[in-house]
Amino acid sequence: MKKYTYSETNDTRSGFGEGLHELGKKNPNVVALCADLIGSLKMDAFIAEFPERFIQVGIAEANMIGIAAGLTIGGKIPFTGTFANFSTGRVYDQIRQSVAYSNKNVKICASHAGLTLGEDGATHQILEDIGLMKMLPHMVVINTCDFNQTKAATIAIADYTGPVYLRFGRPKVPNFTPKDQVFEIGKAITLNEGKDVSIFATGHLVWKAIEAGNLLAEKGIDAEIINIHTIKPLDRNAVIQSVMKTKCVVTAEEHQMNGGLGDSIAQLLSLELPTPLEMVAVKDTFGESGTPDELMIKYGLTTENIVEAALRAINRK
Repeated sequence: MKKYTYSETNDTRSGFGEGLHELGKKNPNVVALCADLIGSLKMDAFIAEFPERFIQVGIAEANMIGIAAGLTIGGKIPFTGTFANFSTGRVYDQIRQSVAYSNKNVKICASHAGLTLGEDGATHQILEDIGLMKMLPHMVVINTCDFNQTKAATIAIADYTGPVYLRFGRPKVPNFTPKDQVFEIGKAITLNEGKDVSIFATGHLVWKAIEAGNLLAEKGIDAEIINIHTIKPLDRNAVIQSVMKTKCVVTAEEHQMNGGLGDSIAQLLSLELPTPLEMVAVKDTFGESGTPDELMIKYGLTTENIVEAALRAINRK
């Protein structure tokens, strides 16, 4: 098992903020909109340097999406910012009609996704957003794993023409991917090559998949670990090539089992390469108030849960 280390932890939302600020310096067409959550989205640096390219919409998320769609007509590249729940569920009609259907160049940037939002509780812990967004034609769906990758993805999506949903989170997590990486939309990253089981992870579960790989290696199991940062378009070749070698699969994500990464991989494999598959995800329930660690344990999204899923998948070969 390849060894991964990190020297710091940081929140992925800060990666977005730093990437947005850097974009502002490079591209005068980049504009930002926020629904009264500047500090939470880490948009302060962009606003301080480019106040004329920022719109504070207030608690009016539907209006924010409509304004963003309109800005694209004049050649602007709008980045909207609010919590993932408000970025998707609250404004789904506006996204469907004004952004996806119209294929507008809007970047929907969503923080505080999943259970690791923590104490704010179930009403804010959206676990359905990936499913909502990936079902929309034209929409790219990205879920980054650490600060560096989130920064790189924020910069990369400005060069992509079309709607993008960029999902990131609240807590500090290990920052282990390269600082100078070039983010490629739709290109999975193999973190460890293995022959016994394929573990496909996204977002905060990527580091936990690495930890699981280390524990499995102690048991003599060689896990292939792949970071699926882009859920749509899915890197079909990377999935198929890995599964042809290992013959069994685990998916890991901070999202509902229905509609998430595991759902996408299961669909692909059922059509092209039927394979034993185990999913580490939230099982058709809402969250609750608690610390991120408490919630990840209660809802089965831990390193140990990934190890157990891998053992079950191997036994089903």
